[in-house]
Amino acid sequence: MRLKSTIWVAAYVRRCNNNEGSFAVVRRRGAEEAGAIFVKIAKLDGTAALFGPAPQTAFDNARPAEHLFTSFFAQGFVPEAEVEAKIAREQKFDPDLWLVEVEDRAGRNFLNLAPA
Repeated sequence: MRLKSTIWVAAYVRRCNNNEGSFAVVRRRGAEEAGAIFVKIAKLDGTAALFGPAPQTAFDNARPAEHLFTSFFAQGFVPEAEVEAKIAREQKFDPDLWLVEVEDRAGRNFLNLAPA
């Protein structure tokens, strides 16, 4: 059984803020049950990375038990304006998405990433 998006986001934000020494905030609240979750990692140097739901092909089971993420940019960190433009496009496509922003100078994401 997969966690509701609202519970996963709350736990992720708590982990970033309390355990990892980063600062995380929910920029956009999405659908409570199963809204797609996007995570922006800002390195505070003008670059950022964006992670979103991994495609269904990344899962072994028909119904995944955990949230898996994939990077939207092959090179990882790009100018922050590129990330913001991608977020704007995603919000137009899916108005029920969640957006979490993490500030971490080292660029750590603390996510379960799908195999490349």
